[in-house]
Formats: sequence, C-alpha cells, structure tokens
Amino acid sequence: MFTLALIGRPNVGKSSLFNRLIGRKLAIVHERPGVTRDFQESQAYYGDMPFCVLDSPGLADPATAASYPELSKNMQVQSEAAIEAADMVAFVVDGIAGITPFDQHIAKFLHKKNKNVIVLINKCDSKKSKQVEYDVFSLGFQTVISVSAEHNLGMDALYQAIYPHINETEEIPVTERPLKLAIMGRPNVGKSTLINALIGQERLLTADMPGVTRDSVSLIWQHNDQVFELIDTAGIRRKARIQDEVERLAVQSATRTLQFAEIVVLVIDATIPIEEQLEKQDMGLAQQIVEEGRGLVIAINKIDKINYLPKLMEHIRNQLNFQLAQVRDVPMVAISAINKDNLTKLLDNVLVIHKMWNRRISTAKLNEWLPFMLEKHPTPAIAGRRIRIKYMTQIKTRPPTFALFSTKAADLPDSYIRYLSNGLRDDFNMPGVPLRFIIKSIKNPYQT
Repeated sequence: MFTLALIGRPNVGKSSLFNRLIGRKLAIVHERPGVTRDFQESQAYYGDMPFCVLDSPGLADPATAASYPELSKNMQVQSEAAIEAADMVAFVVDGIAGITPFDQHIAKFLHKKNKNVIVLINKCDSKKSKQVEYDVFSLGFQTVISVSAEHNLGMDALYQAIYPHINETEEIPVTERPLKLAIMGRPNVGKSTLINALIGQERLLTADMPGVTRDSVSLIWQHNDQVFELIDTAGIRRKARIQDEVERLAVQSATRTLQFAEIVVLVIDATIPIEEQLEKQDMGLAQQIVEEGRGLVIAINKIDKINYLPKLMEHIRNQLNFQLAQVRDVPMVAISAINKDNLTKLLDNVLVIHKMWNRRISTAKLNEWLPFMLEKHPTPAIAGRRIRIKYMTQIKTRPPTFALFSTKAADLPDSYIRYLSNGLRDDFNMPGVPLRFIIKSIKNPYQT
C-alpha cells in the first residue's frame, strides 16, 4: 500500500506525528533528541483507505555521535532505508526552532533522491511558526503544511495532500493472519541480532552495548508457509535498576507487547556465569509471560562463546522445572544468532507451541479422562463431605481454558487444580503451554 516516511533531524516531533497518524501511542516520545533508533512502520487510515507510515530516527544524533559514532552512523542508514521504502517523504521541521543548517543539508539530500516530498512544520501552535513558514520555502519544496501533532492541528491538510496518492495504490490482500512472535529478554542478550538473522538482513540496529533498542518494532516476515509478525523489544531490567526516563518508557513499551503477542521467545545470554542464570529478572519475566497466557520458548543465545553447553542446559532446565512448575517442559533451544545456528529448530518449537496453544479438546474426551483422574487421586473432603467434580469442558483456546463444574467450587484447592493441569499436559501431550481453569458451581443438569 501507499507508504509515507517521516524524515527530519532529531526532536522535531516525528514520533508524535507517527502516533497521531496511526491513532495510538506506539512510538516512544520524549523531549530528549535521538530517542528513536530503529525505523518502524504501522498502518494508518484516511477514512476507510489504509496507508503505511514509517517513523525514522533523526538523520543526525549529536548526543550519540560523540560516544557511539557507529551507532549514529547506523541510525542514519535506518533513515535512508525508510526513504527508499517510501512512496512519499514528509520532511518534518521544527516550528519553534526554525530552519537550521542541518535542515538545509537534509533538504539537499532529499532533492537528490527524486522522491515526492512534502514539508510539515510541526508545533505550528507556536507564535514563531508563522515566520518559519516563510523560511521553509527556501528549502525548494512546493507543498508546505503547518501541523501540530500534540494538538491535532493541520492533519486535514496533510490527509488532503496524500489522498490522491493513497487512491492510486491498491492494498495487497492479507490471506493469512500472522503469528505474533515477540522476542524478549534482558538488555544485550541478542534480541535484535536474532531477528536480523531470521529475516536475513540488517533491519534492526545492533551494537555491543545495552539499551540500543527502545521502541518495540514489529516486522512481517514469512518462513516457508507461515507468516510471522516478529516483535523486537527493549531489554528489560529490574525496576530498581532503571534510573533513566527513556529506558523506563522503553521497558513499558516492551511489557505492553505481551498483550498482543501469541508466543514469546525469551532470550537468555549463555555467557552469563551459570550460577547467575535465570536469576530473579529472567524468572520474573518468564512468569509474567505465562501469567499473561502466552506460549513460551527459551532461546539460549551466544553458545558459540562457551564450551560447557550441556551443563548449562541441565542447570536451566532444573531451574525452570523448580521455579516455573505451573508450565512444565518449556522448550529450550541453544542458538547462536550471530552464526545463525539452530534458528530453524527454534522456529519449529515456536510452531509446535503455537499449535498446542490453539488446541481444542472435545468435551467427550475430557469427560472420558476425568473419572480416571478422580479415581487415581480423589478430591478432598470438606466438613465430612467430598467435593464432587461433575464434568469439565474446554471453553476457549489461546491459551487452552477449561471449566470445571463442581460442588463446593470455592473450596477446591489449588493443589488439586495443579494435579489436573499436570495430568492434561501428560495425557494430551501439551507440554510448555499455560493452561487456565475456571471453577463453577452448578447443580447437576441431569437431575430432575
């Protein structure tokens, strides 16, 4: 579909415009320059006509360039990639700061690209923006629109400028719903490197430093017959260690990803000393994933840098079985993202978990199975009368959720529900998937 790229120097409001156009707060917005590092895309609508919007890093990041010149250079590459992918470029300038020498440099750069360019003067609610309007025409572009992303001003004029181009393009029909696969973990464990390895291109910024990824960036990618929506997230540290406001916003963005993901690959750094593996932060994140009802796969990354893999795998398995007992036998895959080792095996495990996460067991099979479980381990007695579980049924998938109809439902202990849950995993081959139970108390419908 028609694609609009937002381009400009840092801190002119590109991410605010991006959020305004797509109608939700997807990109992190902060007054600090250079917060956006990866270009990301999302769908917007003009009426019922969809179009794609690309948010890009600033074409220069003075705060980053001095300490991390390679990272700053790669951010520029990201912006140039967004320009190449776009049908139209919206060159965003600051209505308060006015036209700077670097704006003029960007204008010359865009003139060489032979792209359809419109200029957006953001923050037009400022008194200074009127003077900026006159200065903008010196940049040599015909279409100039004053907008305010914060106050939703001038958006109609922007839509009118892009409308003819939206109308000329045809939306490519989506024939299959993508599997939403989120990549999560602590900082610097190789999440972005893993996604780049999967898709076969340097689409996401990577560097040998923590905190490179800030926004949660989603990419549509197809592997064999399966379409994936890969979601890269910022590294998540303990709340007590987060002092920086931008990092706090990045972690919030990563945590919100759980609400939309189906399966989560939790990436663990194999080079961390064994005694520190699956420390409180990793286990807390794993438990959060399971409690949210998402399928979980563990990826142990950077195995090319260690020589004690079997011992490490055994240690992590023991830790998982002990601390994450509510989801037994979570699949673990040892990988090297940088060398692309075992990535197919990782995806195979994701697909298996996704299939089980969507699995439905018939009521007849469940009620053939239930009496054997009750006979093997009877329910407890309350005040001299045994709790009777009359029947059960699966009421939803994603994750599999079961309703138990019982007498004295409020008194059925959690330990017995765990017993039934473990039995379901073993007898119906559902390892590593979160299962949910709802206990209902009703009269036997077969009694008159």
